Amino acid sequence: MKDTMRKSVCSPFASDKVHEECGVFGIYVNVEDAERLSPAHEAYAALFALQHRGQEACGISVNNDGVIRTYKDLGLVNDVFNQKILDSMPGNMAIGHVRYSTTGLQSRENAQPLSITHCKGNLALAHNGNLVNAAQLRKSIELTGGIFNSSSDTEVLAYTIVQERLKCGSIEMAVLNAMSAIQGAYSLVVMSPRKMIAARDPHGFRPLVIGKNGKSYIFCSETCALDTIGAEFIRDVEPGEVVVVEDGELRSMHYPIKCDPTTCVFEYIYFARPDSVIDGASVELARQEAGRYLAEEHPVEADVVIGVPDSGIPAAIGYAKASGIPYGVGLIKNRYIGRTFIQPGQKNRERAVRMKLNALRSAVEGKRVIMVDDSIVRGTTCARLVKILRDAGAKEVHMRISAPPFLHPCFFGTDVPDREFLIAHNRTVEEIRDIIGVDSLGYLSIEATNKIAVGAKCGFCNGCFSGNYPIETPDTIEKNIFESGIGEHG
Repeated sequence: MKDTMRKSVCSPFASDKVHEECGVFGIYVNVEDAERLSPAHEAYAALFALQHRGQEACGISVNNDGVIRTYKDLGLVNDVFNQKILDSMPGNMAIGHVRYSTTGLQSRENAQPLSITHCKGNLALAHNGNLVNAAQLRKSIELTGGIFNSSSDTEVLAYTIVQERLKCGSIEMAVLNAMSAIQGAYSLVVMSPRKMIAARDPHGFRPLVIGKNGKSYIFCSETCALDTIGAEFIRDVEPGEVVVVEDGELRSMHYPIKCDPTTCVFEYIYFARPDSVIDGASVELARQEAGRYLAEEHPVEADVVIGVPDSGIPAAIGYAKASGIPYGVGLIKNRYIGRTFIQPGQKNRERAVRMKLNALRSAVEGKRVIMVDDSIVRGTTCARLVKILRDAGAKEVHMRISAPPFLHPCFFGTDVPDREFLIAHNRTVEEIRDIIGVDSLGYLSIEATNKIAVGAKCGFCNGCFSGNYPIETPDTIEKNIFESGIGEHG
């Protein structure tokens, strides 16, 4: 089902980065807070804070006295919603979602939240992650007459929960029971006519936190969203936990099998906002730690350390502190170019990168430069950045990467391309160095990567680097044949 090699609408700069699937949000407004908190407006503000987790589509579902209304579309939060739309969505609960598709095509049908009606009521669901057995579950549902409107695994997840709801007495038990059937990564929020539910898979691949504003409860992917709406962080949703808010009270249930927390380590390296705290560890400090380890593992004589904006900057600061080499601003980012600006022709790729980033000549001219970034995927963008630095007069360019090389696919919601598109596949570090044109190249070791999140209350999944996954994974990432042309399958 997962279509990692679809054509992208993103810029050539963005295409050389991996993407996370989405961000989720949910709020249950207590009756005592109803005059000062509007669920739709709170969701809108929170989704702004989570926009980095997905830029293709977004949506909000609001519960007004048991009636659920959903508004969603392709585009950024500010493009999809306006004051008139938000004002027309009153209620006491809301869930929201921002999406980057790793499962399913980019289409309005695949946008979330997903709202459905079944014989025991209605519900809305927003999901962050990727189910490794979605294809098998979907096939079994279709063989019993199930009809799907989208190609995303979120609809499979919703079907599975509804099937369990028909056999048990509550929506929260249905979610808990569904966890025995679904495999993979899922941090989700579910809204029924009377309840708000949050759940996290037994490995906790993707983050999910609990907050509070007055007597109202909030669930969201990252703590930065809580800060944006003035809410207090309470705690993380634990791996394998189902949290329920009903009649203004919060209670918790746990999956009956022992859970093994293995949060995606790339949340700390790139995905999460630096002002977030995930499973007890500061993202900003984790990235600085990565830079510190890089300086220990790959020292080099140089005059200045620079970071590739934005995610490479904290690691560059950490490298500079540990090495004693001054940190400087060597690359300037154009803040007015989004991820979907018009893609130029092949001959203008370098101009596209210069539209996004340009060198600060006064900081790099005549100097030995260490350029720190969070990852190399295809290698095309960093090669162009190296040329930009050399054109600005850099005497030497040494590249340091605050993650190990990407060598394996991700099955849990990270859009890592197929192996043949990864620059590190079947190449040595020296061969990569030669391709991107730097004087030296150093990657962070897997051992150091597992230590960067100081104070984290979890282990880590590093399967895209090591090939070792916390759970059994399929041999290949299945694709939905109905998303390809007739001639592309039998």
